[in-house]
Amino acid sequence: MLRIREIKLELTEDRDCLPSKIEKKLGLKPGSIADWRIVRESVDARKKPKVLRIYSVDFAAEREEALLKRHRFLEKAPEKAFQGIPRLDLASPLGGRWQPKADGEGSAKNLPPVIVGFGPCGMFAALYLARQGLRPLVLERGEPMEERMKAVEAFWQTGKLDPKSNVQFGEGGAGTFSDGKLNSGIKRSYRTEMVLAELAVHGAPEEILYKQNPHVGTDVLREVVVNIRREIIELGGIFRFGTCFTGLRTEAGRLTAVEVNGNEEIPAGILIIAPGHSARDTFRMLREEGFEMEAKAFSIGARIEHPQSLIDESQYGSAEAAEILGAADYRLSYKCKNGRGVYTFCMCPGGYVVASASEEGGVVTNGMSYHGRDGKNANSALLVGVEPSDFGSEDPLAGVEFQRKWEQAAFEAGGGNYFAPAQQAEDFLKGTPSEGPGGVEPTYRPGVKWTDISQCLPDFATEAMREALPELGKKVKGFDRSDAVLTAVESRSSSPVRILRGDDLQTKILGVYPAGEGAGYAGGILSAAVDGIRVAEKICEEEKI
Repeated sequence: MLRIREIKLELTEDRDCLPSKIEKKLGLKPGSIADWRIVRESVDARKKPKVLRIYSVDFAAEREEALLKRHRFLEKAPEKAFQGIPRLDLASPLGGRWQPKADGEGSAKNLPPVIVGFGPCGMFAALYLARQGLRPLVLERGEPMEERMKAVEAFWQTGKLDPKSNVQFGEGGAGTFSDGKLNSGIKRSYRTEMVLAELAVHGAPEEILYKQNPHVGTDVLREVVVNIRREIIELGGIFRFGTCFTGLRTEAGRLTAVEVNGNEEIPAGILIIAPGHSARDTFRMLREEGFEMEAKAFSIGARIEHPQSLIDESQYGSAEAAEILGAADYRLSYKCKNGRGVYTFCMCPGGYVVASASEEGGVVTNGMSYHGRDGKNANSALLVGVEPSDFGSEDPLAGVEFQRKWEQAAFEAGGGNYFAPAQQAEDFLKGTPSEGPGGVEPTYRPGVKWTDISQCLPDFATEAMREALPELGKKVKGFDRSDAVLTAVESRSSSPVRILRGDDLQTKILGVYPAGEGAGYAGGILSAAVDGIRVAEKICEEEKI
C-alpha cells in the first residue's frame, strides 16, 4: 500500500470522495482505488470562515512502484498499522506461564505481579502482563465502575463524599471522569499505537486512530474500562476492589510481600505502584518506608466556562462548521511579564465542570465531556505553573500540603458544603466579589457560591491569571468576556511528587516499579497508559518472559 498526505476536503464534501480525489491527483482512472483507509485527519481553520479537513490516506493501487517513482510526495505505507498489545498462543487453557504455588512461596516467577491502581497506567500494565500469561493481581482502593458511578452521582447531587470511591479513586482512575482526551506531549511510538488500538478494540470509536485530537468521552470510556477488565480476568488476572495498598515487606533489598488494608500481607515478588496523582496517603507511606522521592512542579488555577457557541464561532468562523466538525476546542498559553506561565488545560468542549474532591473538607474542580460533546458550555482549566520553590519547604510532600491548603480554602469559600466558589471574569479582573451569574450558567454540582475566588488561590496565581485573561481573549475572541464563569479551585493537574526509579524502572527495592502519573512519570490518559506498557515490557525483559 501507499501513503499520500495533504488531501483536502471542503466541509460539505464526504470522506467517501477521498479515493476519487487521490485518483485525480495521481492521474488514475476512476475506480482504480478500492482498498483505502484514513490514517490522519486534521482541521485547517487558518482562513476561516473557510475551513478545510486535511487527510493522510493509505491506499492500494496497481503498479505501486511506478507510482512511487512518478510522484515524490507518495511513500510506502507501513505493512501493519495500529497493532495492539501482543497476544501469546499459550498451551494452557487458562493461558499462563506463571503458575503460583499452592503455599504462595517461591521466586517472583511463582507469584503473580501485583499492580496498585487501575487507572490508565495500571490498566495497560495489567493487560500487557495478562497477555504474556502472567495473571496479574490488581489492587484498587476504589470500587468497580457501577458502584463507583453511584458514589460519584450521590456526591454531585447531595454533597456526600465517599473518600474511598470518587472521581479520583476507583476503576478507571481519574481519567474516567474527563473528556477522555488521547492527545499528549509525548512522541508517537509503537506504544501509543498499542494504546489507541486497544481502546478501539475494547469499544472506543475507530476515529481515535486517525483524529488529530482524539477523545473518547466519559460515557464511552467507562464501557471501555470494564471491557478491558473483563479480558484481564479471562486471561487469569484477579481484581480486588476496595483494597488499599498500605505497606510492603522486603528481604535483602528485594520485595517479598505487599500489605493491604493495614492488616493483610500478600506474598509478592513484583509490584507496580500506579496510584494516581491523588493517593496522598500512599505517598506518605512510601516516604515513611524510605523510598526516594522528590517534589515536582504542577499547576493551580480555576475552571473557566464559556458558551460553546462562542468557542465554535471564534475557532471555526461560523457555528455551522461545528455541526460537521463537532464542538470546537482550543489550547492557549501566555507568558507573564514576571516569567510565570499561564495556560489552558484539559479543555472540555460541550462539557461540565465537576466536583472532584477525594478528601473531606476540600473542594477540587475538574472538567468532563461526554462523547457527543453536546453540552451548552465549554470549559477548561486556566492554570498557573507552580514550582517546588513555591511550596515553602523542601519536604518531598510539600506540594501535597500546598494543594491541600488551597482546596481547604476553597471549601470554606464555597460555604463548607462542597459548593465551589465562583466568580464572573469581569469581577475577577476587578477584584470584586460576584453576586450571581450573567449569561453563562455554571455547570458545577452540587452548586456554586458566588464570591471572590482569589481567597482560595495563591497571590501569584491570581495576579498571573488577571494578566493573562485579556491576552488570551486576543487569541480566542470572547475568552475574556465579562460573564465567563471561573470556578475554583483546580489543583490536581498532575502529581506533586515523583517516586524515583532507575534506568531499570525499579526503585532501590528490587521488584518495585513506580509508574504512571501518580508516580510522576506521565500526565494524562495516553502518556500514563504508555508508561504502564513500558514498565510491563521491562518486567518481562527482567524476568526473561
